[in-house]
Amino acid sequence: MSGNGYVEEVVRTLRANGMKITPQRVAVLRFLEGNRDHPSVEEIHKAVTRTFPTISLATIYNTLETLEKVGAVRSVYVGTGRRHYDPETRPHDHVVCVRCRRIQDVFPEGRRLARIPRTLKTSFSDLSASVLFQGTCADCGSSSPS
Repeated sequence: MSGNGYVEEVVRTLRANGMKITPQRVAVLRFLEGNRDHPSVEEIHKAVTRTFPTISLATIYNTLETLEKVGAVRSVYVGTGRRHYDPETRPHDHVVCVRCRRIQDVFPEGRRLARIPRTLKTSFSDLSASVLFQGTCADCGSSSPS
C-alpha cells in the first residue's frame, strides 16, 4: 500500500474502521505517499509542521500508531536508535548503508528470505520477520575519504 491513491485508500480504511479523518492525519499520509526515504518520527514531524506549525510530536506518534494498526504503514528498525516508517506494506526487506544510514527497500526474488517456523506461529501472536542487509551504498562507496 503506497504510491498513487495511497491517501484515498488509507482514508477509506480509516473510515471503515470508524476512525476520524483529521487534517493532521491527511497531512501525514500525504507526506508518506510515495515516500521511499523511511523517515523517522522527527523527520515526519518536521515536514508536517510546514503545513501545520502547531502539530505536536505526540500527534505524529499517535497518527503513526493508528496507521500501523490499520496496516497503512510499518515500523522499521535498522539499528539507528530510531524507529523509521515505511508506507510500502507489500512483503519486502531492507538494506541500510553503514556510512550514510540510508534505508532502501529490497523486494524478494521468489520466496522471502525471512520465514517464520511453524512452531513459533503456535506460541506467539502478532509475529513478523524481516531481513536487514547492511553494506556500503554505491554513493558512499564511490566517495573516497580525504
